[in-house]
Amino acid sequence: MNDAPDAGQRRAIRSFVLRHGRMTDAQQRGLEHGWPRFGLEHRDGLLDYPQVFGREAPRVFEIGFGMGQSLVEMAAAAPDTDFIGVEVHRPGVGKLLHLMEERGVENIRVYCHDAVEVLRDCIPPGSLDTIQIFFPDPWHKKRHHKRRLIQPSFTASLVTYLKPGGILHLATDWENYAEQMLDVLSATPGLENTAGAGEYAPRPDHRPLTKFEARGERLGHGVWDLLFRRV
Repeated sequence: MNDAPDAGQRRAIRSFVLRHGRMTDAQQRGLEHGWPRFGLEHRDGLLDYPQVFGREAPRVFEIGFGMGQSLVEMAAAAPDTDFIGVEVHRPGVGKLLHLMEERGVENIRVYCHDAVEVLRDCIPPGSLDTIQIFFPDPWHKKRHHKRRLIQPSFTASLVTYLKPGGILHLATDWENYAEQMLDVLSATPGLENTAGAGEYAPRPDHRPLTKFEARGERLGHGVWDLLFRRV
């Protein structure tokens, strides 16, 4: 997201706002047990997928997986796909690794780092089948919209990491942000809307319905999915 200008200069896009939280015992155990096997370090540079995963397979890159429940569920349902998750908050990384151990999921690798820097320094261009960003911070106050992650310069950069035919999948439960996402993606060179011009996509079966979403649906709240393809 774009930070506020500093001394007349706009800082680099970041994919997160740093929030500190206490680690639970389960999250700490997840880090201790899972990180040596499934953790990736930004400082190691460009990823060698066959070396990291031990195979060639379709690749999904998720930015900001939160506590990791949906990512683990997606990976468990698609064992022939490799998933790379990026989350800056250590409790979320610990929770994901704990859930992986509980469910015996082994096709996820994880960075605890800013996704913008991971993409820039670690992901080979044209190497991803899917990039997914679910429920990014909506920065709901109008004066903060400039801090939203989904901005033209960022989506233009995402296109370069997708294979031809690869999918950029966004989801939000803020209608105003959904409208901005639709406008930005529709204007991004190299992308086409899989649902048709100006349309949102139905939630695909492979994106799990979270408890939060299910509760929102019961209360009449909307959720908007956008699936755009690299052409």
